[in-house]
Amino acid sequence: MHNRLVAFAPGRVEILGNHTDYNEGVVLSAAIDRGVTVFAHRLLERKVEVSSATNQRTAIVDLDSIGPSTAEPWANYCFGVIQELIHAGLATDGLNIRIDSNLPVGAGLSSSAALEVATAYATIALANGSMDPMEIAKLCQKAENDFVGVKCGLLDQASSVFGEDNKAILLDFRSITAETWLLPAGVSLLLLNSGMPHTLVGGEYNERRQQCAQAAAGLNVRALRDATSAQVLSSRLDPMIKRRALHITGENERVFAGKAALQAGDAAAFGQLMYASHESSRVNFENSTAYLDTLVDIARTVDGVIGSRLTGGGFGGSTVSLIRTERSAEIVAATQERYFKATGAKCSPILTRPSQGARLLQQD
Repeated sequence: MHNRLVAFAPGRVEILGNHTDYNEGVVLSAAIDRGVTVFAHRLLERKVEVSSATNQRTAIVDLDSIGPSTAEPWANYCFGVIQELIHAGLATDGLNIRIDSNLPVGAGLSSSAALEVATAYATIALANGSMDPMEIAKLCQKAENDFVGVKCGLLDQASSVFGEDNKAILLDFRSITAETWLLPAGVSLLLLNSGMPHTLVGGEYNERRQQCAQAAAGLNVRALRDATSAQVLSSRLDPMIKRRALHITGENERVFAGKAALQAGDAAAFGQLMYASHESSRVNFENSTAYLDTLVDIARTVDGVIGSRLTGGGFGGSTVSLIRTERSAEIVAATQERYFKATGAKCSPILTRPSQGARLLQQD
């Protein structure tokens, strides 16, 4: 029986397929080489202690009466997961959890899901339990939905669980399955934080969800996964609702085209799909910002960039670009210079590759 261990869960980047998860659609994502590390050990007392190296704060809750903390809301991602594990029948002792992260908060790389998944892996292992990987992802999503109160889809948690080195993850949110596809040789992912943080607890995310549900009802389908862009275009939906639906149907179509491009090793075709995806975010879903648009416009002009788009929920956050690895230094320098000149803001780069998913690093 383990008394202490270290668990790691990576952040994720959505490469293609924006807001498709809660529409029972498909997405291509990747785990990245940064994430959340959780140092966990047993406690004799029946309590959960969570401390963060990032904010130097601590939160404590009684193990037998876990409830959300209003004073330390950041700790609710851990508390919610532990509560869900107990509800699922895991017999856990008291826990001390210390969190460390090298993921920038608010950059749209899903630090919250990485924290949830790392907490789940640590808690399950300390209790000598086991759980199917997709069930872990679903449990973490439920904790965020019900305990934290953010109605996120399953994308972030599943990406953190199923990541593989140098591979994109094709997640299907109807069949709830994951498959991985190799990225072409010689490419990397460049994440550029626009410097404008995104916040999803605000109204826009839930509003978009409602608009998508409205579109599905108007098209008389269970979810927008069941509609094609051609059907949406010929429908009598309200013009704004029609644009929202076109984004989702177009994204699903681009993900399947992206899978075909990966199978063919065609990086250029994949890059064009990324640009088309961003344009749809800008025009149809209106979840981009002037800062994100500027980053994508610059990407089109920089030698060595293959494709670029916003990633994550939007309304701020980051872009993801597929780039030629050997040009990465020049690409970052040129982009930062042009972005500052255009906006007066600084964009911070993370150069990454698709990486391995959640795992235990050590245990004793």
